[in-house]
Amino acid sequence: MTTKKMTDETKTCPAQGLLKLLSGKWKPEIFRLAAERPLRFNSLLRQIHGSNKQSLSVALRELEEVGLLEKVIIKQKPLHIEYYLTEKGKSLTPIFLQLEFLS
Repeated sequence: MTTKKMTDETKTCPAQGLLKLLSGKWKPEIFRLAAERPLRFNSLLRQIHGSNKQSLSVALRELEEVGLLEKVIIKQKPLHIEYYLTEKGKSLTPIFLQLEFLS
């Protein structure tokens, strides 16, 4: 599932945009884990049971495209990539926690 930009005409509720950003099979779990600490791809594969490389890559890329995650390449040996919540992502954390509390 890809996240498409919604026009003002298709938005019916302000919360719809937020829910659309976090919709997808693995995005809520990725967001929750990123709120706790920086993420590494292989660590995510181990932590999210039932996930696979392709679905995680797509979810990470989509979260990065909408500005919720930032991809940082660490050029130390061994070379690795970490994902961090952006300021926009951090600002959504209290809302996300409230949704978890209500569920």
